[in-house]
This record gives sequence, C-alpha cells and structure tokens, in this order.
Amino acid sequence: MPKEHVNPRTLFPSVPHGFSQIVVASGRKTAFISGQTAWDAQKRIIGGVSLLEQARQALRNVQAAIEATGGTLKDVVALRIYIVNYQAESAKAVGSALGEFFSRENPPASTWIGVSALAVPDFLIEIEATAVLD
Repeated sequence: MPKEHVNPRTLFPSVPHGFSQIVVASGRKTAFISGQTAWDAQKRIIGGVSLLEQARQALRNVQAAIEATGGTLKDVVALRIYIVNYQAESAKAVGSALGEFFSRENPPASTWIGVSALAVPDFLIEIEATAVLD
C-alpha cells in the first residue's frame, strides 16, 4: 500500500513524540478498528494501574485486530488515543509504547485526547486505529 508520511517544517517536529503530522495512503480496503483497551481475550485487564502496560496491551489488541484483516501494523495510518486523566508525564508512557509497536521514522498520524473516564473504571487508555490495506 503506497503511503507517504508528511512532516512539513511549518509544523512542529512530531516524529520524536511518536507520530507523523500527516499520512497520505491509498489502497483497496480501509479498516476502522474500534477502540482497544487493556482487556485480554478473557476480559481481564492487563497492566493494572500502569499506563505503560495498559498501552502495550491495547496496542497488542490493535495489532491482533489489524492482523485479523490480513494487514500489519505498517498499514495503520492513524490512531486516536484516549487517556484517562491525562497529565504531561503520561506522554512518556504512551510514547514509549507507541515506539515499541510502530516505526520510529514513519509512525502513524495520531491524536491524543484526555478524558475523565472510559467505559470500564479500570481502563486507563483506549486506542482506535484506521488502516489502509492493499
């Protein structure tokens, strides 16, 4: 799937923070992945009170979802990340987890949103993804 990561000099350098400003993609199929959380397949929360560990589990779930469509994480073009009670120090945990799953040179476009709560009180993070596949 042809994909172009655009990070113009007229916008702040976002790649060190784990996301591209713009991703232009074309393909035959688009996958819209529902928000993934720290639940495993048995609805157990993985990671407890650790934002980093919950983010890792949510991203493992995003990976499983995209692989179920026949794609890979390289096909993800955008993320929407909802973080409960977002604080500046939350960025380190989330950015670290993103760096483990996505290319540090060409990460997907991302929006991070601080929220007061998610569907289950113990969830600290929820990640939606959009992927474009050939």
